[in-house]
Amino acid sequence: MPQSLYGRAALILIFPIVFLQFAVSLVFIQRHFEGVTQQMTSGVALELHYLKDRLAETDTTDQAEQAVADFEAAFKLSPEFVAPEDVPDTDYRRFLDISGIYVIRTLSLAMPDVGPVIMKSDFDISVFIPSKHGPLRVDFGRGRVSANNAHQLIVWTVGIGVLLIVISYVFLKNQLRPIKRLALAADAFGKGRHLPYSLSGASEVRSAGQAFLDMRARIERHIEQRTLLLSGVSHDLRTPLTRLKLALSMSDDPDAAAMLRDVEDMQRLLDEFLSFARRGSEVNLQMEEADPRELVTDIVAAERKRGTNVAMGDVQGSGLVTLHPLSIKRALENLIGNATVYGDTIEVSLEIDANNLVISVEDNGPGIPPKMREEAMKPFARLDSSRNQNKISGVGLGLPIASDVARAHGGELNLVESKLGGLKAQLIIAR
Repeated sequence: MPQSLYGRAALILIFPIVFLQFAVSLVFIQRHFEGVTQQMTSGVALELHYLKDRLAETDTTDQAEQAVADFEAAFKLSPEFVAPEDVPDTDYRRFLDISGIYVIRTLSLAMPDVGPVIMKSDFDISVFIPSKHGPLRVDFGRGRVSANNAHQLIVWTVGIGVLLIVISYVFLKNQLRPIKRLALAADAFGKGRHLPYSLSGASEVRSAGQAFLDMRARIERHIEQRTLLLSGVSHDLRTPLTRLKLALSMSDDPDAAAMLRDVEDMQRLLDEFLSFARRGSEVNLQMEEADPRELVTDIVAAERKRGTNVAMGDVQGSGLVTLHPLSIKRALENLIGNATVYGDTIEVSLEIDANNLVISVEDNGPGIPPKMREEAMKPFARLDSSRNQNKISGVGLGLPIASDVARAHGGELNLVESKLGGLKAQLIIAR
């Protein structure tokens, strides 16, 4: 079956028309070549019987010649006496001459002693009849035994069928265009782009389109409300945290330094919560074409300047990719940050092909067991056994943020085993 809706609709349309044409043509051809041809050939056989009987009544060659002349004038056939050596041994017809089968069969049944029937063209037929005066060859046109316009019905049927297919395809294309537009709008929304969409098409398509618009509006409203809520909470909490930080910095209490570190951790965690909340608003950001090689190279260079032990690995492919650079930068920085915490060797590689952009970040850390990788993608997940959480006081939002960025671009984040011995995070972006 075709994969596209256009292909399946065309198949549903074309198959019945072709089948109907085949059935009608088969029935017509069978009736035409069997029924009509046999009936017309039987009429010619009666005429040849009459000629044979007239020759049997003659005694001399002159009488036979006169009988042949009278027969030719009355029946518009062309009889002529020939030498015995000019009579072929067997019947002859061309391989594709289907009606010739019924002509030869009907003449043989009507006149068992008739000589061979020769059908070398679509216009002339020769029949040899034995007589006491010698073999007689009778020539007549093909129109005497079969209709010569049999192809007209087939031509008309095929021509009208093709015309109907073209008209129906144009109609179907107009009916399927709103469905295609809806699919493009839904796909663009899933990749973080806001494609304009207006209702059109049949009532069912309009209902589906309206449901999509309502769903898109609810999702955008929910994302906006959540972002505003957490932004407000972050703003409200920053003020007391700043006061606490100022008071602790001026305090002489020996426990003030530890408390100050806790306040700084709270402020950092608050920033992470806000970053995680803002990730959903990226569906409304404008995508742009960018060179991923240059983007990734700049990010790696910036990380190296900050003292991160990260190296640029293999770079395969080239070309521009439609993406949101700031979101990709945030996701890649999170992945590199995670790799830095758990390993001391980090490698970033890049692969660009016709369908996807794949950015891989590998480390030589302890890695994550396959059965726990799905859990690691969930927000606030802390994996005690796989990654040493005592080395970091994070809240488990690095991988979820990167995963959401990938989904906003129509891709995904895969966690696999690295060739360095640790974890390999693959940020896959659909092109």
